[in-house]
Amino acid sequence: MPKPELYVIYTGNKGRKPDVISLSKEFFEGADIDIEVKAKVIYESDTEDIINQYIIFCKVFDEQRKQYGMAQKAVAETIRICKDRNILKQYLNGKEKEVVTIMMSLFDEEEILESYIRSERYEAAQESARELARETAERMIKKGKMTLDEIADYVPSLSMDELREIEAEVMQLV
Repeated sequence: MPKPELYVIYTGNKGRKPDVISLSKEFFEGADIDIEVKAKVIYESDTEDIINQYIIFCKVFDEQRKQYGMAQKAVAETIRICKDRNILKQYLNGKEKEVVTIMMSLFDEEEILESYIRSERYEAAQESARELARETAERMIKKGKMTLDEIADYVPSLSMDELREIEAEVMQLV
């Protein structure tokens, strides 16, 4: 049975990154875990093999995405530049439509994820603001110096029914 080996292809700049990464060190602060996985990291090199060409393709794409954003223009320019530099040229000549389709679907997935994250943050902010409004209304009701109509002017995000509900809760505690 061949010895298993795992690899990670890193398309960024190597800098001071390690040649081998460890699951326990990267994600569990070096803790002793039941399954330890180590992977050799492949970085850009001076070779012309397909893996190195893929890494260069990714770097060109990152540059184009920074320039054109998440748009088909970034994909088209990446393909054009790589063909000009003889990077994955044979593959891109034969599979250009498929590459464009795959890369555009990645845009869609990334946009969906970003939209989801924005939505989650918005909902969390809304929930936080709502909780703050309830706490404010509760303190105002406890002071007993304002009517519910007056409190509603200062806490417009709460309905009169919600204010009555808060008032009932406060009165039960007294």
